[in-house]
Amino acid sequence: MASIERDSLLARANLLALLTIGYNLVEGVVSMALGAADETLALFGFGVDSFIEVISAIGVWHMIRRIKANNGETKDAFAQRALTITGGAFYLLTAGLVATAILNMISQHRPTTTFWGIIVSLVSMSFMWLLIHHKTRVGTAMNSPAILADAACSKACVYLSVVLLIASAGFQLTGIGSLDAIGALLIAWFTFKEGRESFGKANGMTCSCSCSCSATPAVECGDQ
Repeated sequence: MASIERDSLLARANLLALLTIGYNLVEGVVSMALGAADETLALFGFGVDSFIEVISAIGVWHMIRRIKANNGETKDAFAQRALTITGGAFYLLTAGLVATAILNMISQHRPTTTFWGIIVSLVSMSFMWLLIHHKTRVGTAMNSPAILADAACSKACVYLSVVLLIASAGFQLTGIGSLDAIGALLIAWFTFKEGRESFGKANGMTCSCSCSCSATPAVECGDQ
């Protein structure tokens, strides 16, 4: 690949990583604020998940800078720490969501409204699909398994958005309060999987959101 073309692709990959960080920060603040105001656990948990995704996105951004510097995609100490912190945070979020969802179901808690959950989920799905599309194009052009794996992992955010949309729209249509708690439990299931994957990557196992884990450190999803 010509040096000029490679530099252009790396610049695009760097911009996409920064957009991912910025969007997740905004989404996290908005979702947590609206979730707390409307007493909807699914939206609040979705917002916390967005903040945790920022840690992972920073690790990807650091990786892209390292690729630019030495054309290598191996993990370093910074990336491994980011993955470990991300995994622990996802596990804590999982435990909190499960406990709170169960308490809400027992107390028959009903959110004030889940209207904003519908709006946030639709915006999130649209933006994430754009990111996935462009990350996949850059990763394919560079023949970069790491960038392609990052694009695949962005699909997890789409799945979370779908869960939030179904739970939020379900409550708005039926008024059944437990749907919000059920949505939070489904989000907890996804965050548990993300936490397990983060620890797997930190320990040298290759695992992306669209493929199974492998014990071979040198193989990424794009090589399968």
